[in-house]
Amino acid sequence: MDKNNLERRDFLKLGLAGLAVAAAGPTLIASTSKKAAKSGSEEDSPHSWAMVIDQGKCVGCGHCTLACKAQNDVPPNIDWNRLVEAGEVGGKPTFIPVPCMHCADAPCTHICPVGATYQRADGIVMMDYDRCIGCRYCEIACPYGSRSFNWETFDGDNPAVPTWGQPGVARRPRGVVEKCTFCFQRIDRGLEMGLTPGVDQAATPACVVACPMGARIFGDLNDPESPVSQALENNGSFRLKEGLGTEPRVYYLPVREEHSSEDLVEEVAS
Repeated sequence: MDKNNLERRDFLKLGLAGLAVAAAGPTLIASTSKKAAKSGSEEDSPHSWAMVIDQGKCVGCGHCTLACKAQNDVPPNIDWNRLVEAGEVGGKPTFIPVPCMHCADAPCTHICPVGATYQRADGIVMMDYDRCIGCRYCEIACPYGSRSFNWETFDGDNPAVPTWGQPGVARRPRGVVEKCTFCFQRIDRGLEMGLTPGVDQAATPACVVACPMGARIFGDLNDPESPVSQALENNGSFRLKEGLGTEPRVYYLPVREEHSSEDLVEEVAS
């Protein structure tokens, strides 16, 4: 079935969303449901997870993308962590890695007609792949291009495994939208073990752990001593498309040269 036919079928399914939810194939581990969020109850959490990416340290090696593909068993044709070239600063190439922004006011959560995309109390924007009907409304609503539609069944070998890690979640079925989840499975498991996300590697997103330059920082905004809180307190930062009011939880530290963060934002947005 070609993409156009699949798209027409998906929109027909959307029309029936009020009557039934499509269930197709294997699902993500049980903790994708709201009730199973380990970082706090559905209504409250002591944590507010965020990521800081230092452009001055990012060399565009792509290790973050490969580690993400292994840990989350992402198909070769999909990138949950994109790497965008953003021109040169001081004669050196500059990059903007773009994961899901986990916006505090996420457009994707508002537009989903079946509640398949939702936000945990700790700020992580999640996907319930059992409920997703593949309408792709969330993909259109995301201003950062951080969502990908799974057109085909991924049943082959993952070329990123085992070199870049082992999968921590199940593969998504064909016909759903998938995206970065800040490696919630590592965060939740780490908290259960008494570990600190952003400090202990086993509890930290795979992309952060894999970066050889230390360009990615993760932690709890509610903890003033966390790595992200300290990075933001001690450095100037910016977020992509802040004017939209989405309040992204991914911050960037600009390159320390005579090149403004506003210029870099315009480059990645164009």
